[in-house]
Amino acid sequence: MRDVTLIADYFVIVSATNVIQVQTIADAVDEALQARGLERINQVGRARAHWVLLDYGGLVVHVFTEEERQYYNLERLWGDAVVVDRAALKAGRQ
Repeated sequence: MRDVTLIADYFVIVSATNVIQVQTIADAVDEALQARGLERINQVGRARAHWVLLDYGGLVVHVFTEEERQYYNLERLWGDAVVVDRAALKAGRQ
């Protein structure tokens, strides 16, 4: 994302089948990132839980229901951004 916006270096986009899963995934992501020393700056959408945004500064995590993800289609909106392969990232290649 850093080449196309000042908002963040990375967006992580996740889908869930219902709002309970959105909340559960958001909680798990927040817990895991805080355990690794990343402090959440902001959280938006928790009450409605169709789209929860977790902001960690350089990393923004979007957790959507399938319907919301299709509607907002962030992949198209930010289509000029480089897609980072998780396996390559894990192996230290990106």
